[in-house]
Amino acid sequence: MKDSFIHHVYFWLNNPESEVDKATLLDGLQKLSKVPTIREVHIGVPASTNRDVIDGSYAFSWLCVFSTPEDQEIYQTHPIHLKFIDQCKHTWSKVVVYDSVNAK
Repeated sequence: MKDSFIHHVYFWLNNPESEVDKATLLDGLQKLSKVPTIREVHIGVPASTNRDVIDGSYAFSWLCVFSTPEDQEIYQTHPIHLKFIDQCKHTWSKVVVYDSVNAK
């Protein structure tokens, strides 16, 4: 992933047992993947791995690859992203974001 901007978001649900909330957030993330500046996307759930260094307490992870930091900035204010926040924010209790660029 040469010259990439990585945007990795972890979501914890208000109601982790709610299938409706899970479906709402998953549907929202799938729609969010249509933002045109996203080069690649991965929607994940915790793997069944179990080691001391692994935090599997989140409900969903959202990994986006952008070509440039500017493409990621466009994504942040894109109407699809803003609609996602508006329609899905009631489902999560916590969001953690890790952004990274290639080490030089």
